[in-house]
Amino acid sequence: MLNYIWLALVVLAVAIGGWNNRLSEVTSGAFDGAKTAVTIALGLIGIMALWLGVMRLAERAGLVQRIARGLRPVMRRLFPDVPPEHPAMGSMLMNMAANMLGLGNAATPLGLRAMRDLERLNPRPGVASNAMCTFLAINTASVQLIPATAIALLAAAGSTRPTAIVGTALLATLCAATVAITSAKLLEKLSFFRLPETNPRVGIDDPGRDDTAPTSGGITAPGYNENVIAVEPRGWRRFLPWLLVLCFLGLFVRLVFPGWFNFPADPNATAQNAFVRSVNTLSILAIPFLLSFFPVYAATRRIKVYEEFVEGAKEGFGVILKIIPFLVTMLVAISMFKGAGGIDLLTRVLTPILTPLQFPPDLLPLALMRPLSGSATLAILTDIIHRLGPDNIVSRMAATIYGSTETTFYVAAVYFGSVAVKQTRHAIPAGLLGDLAGIIASVIICRAVF
Repeated sequence: MLNYIWLALVVLAVAIGGWNNRLSEVTSGAFDGAKTAVTIALGLIGIMALWLGVMRLAERAGLVQRIARGLRPVMRRLFPDVPPEHPAMGSMLMNMAANMLGLGNAATPLGLRAMRDLERLNPRPGVASNAMCTFLAINTASVQLIPATAIALLAAAGSTRPTAIVGTALLATLCAATVAITSAKLLEKLSFFRLPETNPRVGIDDPGRDDTAPTSGGITAPGYNENVIAVEPRGWRRFLPWLLVLCFLGLFVRLVFPGWFNFPADPNATAQNAFVRSVNTLSILAIPFLLSFFPVYAATRRIKVYEEFVEGAKEGFGVILKIIPFLVTMLVAISMFKGAGGIDLLTRVLTPILTPLQFPPDLLPLALMRPLSGSATLAILTDIIHRLGPDNIVSRMAATIYGSTETTFYVAAVYFGSVAVKQTRHAIPAGLLGDLAGIIASVIICRAVF
């Protein structure tokens, strides 16, 4: 599927650019896309190393497996091909939680780690498994508790109620996620997307590869040869993680209800309701909590936290090097198509069709660009807000769309590129259907609410 999409983008870029006399923009787009891809990848190295180090500690201590065990019923239905206590379950859960809280700098590294864990179970190298496709669909249409970027743009433009889109974005992402997951499950059964015959591969069940290490509770963690065993804490050590949790709960209450403690409150936060303040506070505290809780939890189980963190961080560099060729390939095609005027052409063609359906023409460029480029979509959203006003219903629709959809092609290039998957099967169609559902739901819900 990705082969056809990439070829179509490149060929159409040259054809449209030649027709519009914009071949120089097509050339510039190709070079700019390549440069941007490398810049993005290099920028991920530090963040990737950080979160892989943290996840290594969580795995060594058995925490990831325990989280996955607690949510086993839901995850078993979504990913029936993944063993219930496999580390991939915990990695995917952590990624979904980060996406829900809007923690993009944590969600991407955790998602890449989840893809790597899923690849360990994949008997077909280079071909996306059903679990990978479902996971990518969930990422392209993940439930968003609060669209922080869109709210910030509305507030900066002087909106009287910038948080008004919290509810609409939540409902729209629920629709998008439902459609994306349903599409992934239905498309995987079609003959066109059916998995090929299994290729011989040294895998997780191959006796020739020793890739398990004991962790707490007798759970094995695939991919590691070191004989690291987490010991159940005794005495005062067992209370340290709970003490840290209580400290963060106290901080949470203090930030959500500053009046209870005579704590000076942020004027912007005071104007928000308790739900929005709670979600904002979760976003603020989530990363400090994870960065402190995982090492403390691992230390109480006699894990050498510094050494294990370093070993986990080392893996980040290899993952990023794998991503660069895939990211360059995709962003070059997208930048060429954009430079040729392809988005403008599609807007002119679709406007007469969508206007009778009461789809605002101002939203078309944003809707068409959203699956391709996050930065370009952000620029379009900013233009709509400043041109129409932050409290205009079309501006709120645009902000809701931005907060409830994702750059599908970028996510596919990064996630599949990290594990060298070239045949993405039904992952892209499922993700695009989720984006379409999010866009349609955003318009309908905003019309009903505003």
